[in-house]
Amino acid sequence: MNQSLTLLWRDEHLVAVHKPAGWLVHRTGLDAHASRFVLQTLRDQLGQSVWPVHRLDRGTCGVLLMALHSEAARGLGQAFAGGAVDKTYLAMTRGWLPQACSVDHALRPDDAPANAPPQPARTAFTPLARLAMAGSIDPRFEAMRACLVEARPVTGRRHQIRRHLKHLAHPIIGDATHGKGPVNRWWAGVLGAQRLWLHAQSLTFTHPVTGERVQVHSGLSAPGQRPHADSCGVPALPDWQALFDLPWAPLCDGSDNPGP
Repeated sequence: MNQSLTLLWRDEHLVAVHKPAGWLVHRTGLDAHASRFVLQTLRDQLGQSVWPVHRLDRGTCGVLLMALHSEAARGLGQAFAGGAVDKTYLAMTRGWLPQACSVDHALRPDDAPANAPPQPARTAFTPLARLAMAGSIDPRFEAMRACLVEARPVTGRRHQIRRHLKHLAHPIIGDATHGKGPVNRWWAGVLGAQRLWLHAQSLTFTHPVTGERVQVHSGLSAPGQRPHADSCGVPALPDWQALFDLPWAPLCDGSDNPGP
């Protein structure tokens, strides 16, 4: 039985859905074994053509915006390319990010030649809550530490948030490419899920047809954030809710050793 996608917002021009973790946005030759695709599922679900205007990594869940006709797709595509869409993500990272910061670190595309120039890339990060769990994979530390971080990418390079958090030495838990395998496996045992802990929380944009300012929110708010007012139609996210049920603590001052 095919799984339906949860619609978060819709009008006659655009539709925003919750993309589940593990789904690709559309078919690609890079992953011939994938079987769940947002584009094809949504087309069948709505009974009409849809146009992708941005993408989320396969492991990332959350708000994904699609256009319902080519004119809207063209306008939104230009807005994304021009950095006119405000995007907010939640991530669970290794260690404690000490303070809010902005990373301005150019990135070369993964598939670019070695001599290709890196592209400008900027992301703002804000730590929301911290967690310490007894146990460790490193005898130097007595606890494993993690941080819930809000990420706001200014540019839209591929894997930008993941690569910038690695640049800060606070990779996302569950990131098999940019993180540490033993750390990821330890947290997978604690959380009962082996996944990339990255969630696309909201998109704010100017409607390409009406000119109105629109915000689409996933409805998921982390400890340390004010709950979002409109959670109508938001899908249950039991893995994230189980994560948030852990004993997260308010941010504290100090320069403790951040642990592994």
